[in-house]
Amino acid sequence: MAFKPNYNQQRAERNRAKEAKKQEKLQRREEEAAKRKAEQDGTEQDGTAPVADAESENT
Repeated sequence: MAFKPNYNQQRAERNRAKEAKKQEKLQRREEEAAKRKAEQDGTEQDGTAPVADAESENT
C-alpha cells in the first residue's frame, strides 16, 4: 500500500522551489543590471567612444 499523502510537506517543497527560482531570477537580473551599468560608466566617464570604434571610423 502506498503512503498517505502529506500535503503540507508537498506544499512546503513547492514553495521552497518557487522561492529558489525567484532568488535565482533576481540574482541574474541584478548581475545583468550591474553589467549594463559598468558598460555605461565605462563609455560615459570620459565622454568618448571606445578606441576600437574611433579607429574604425578613421579608416
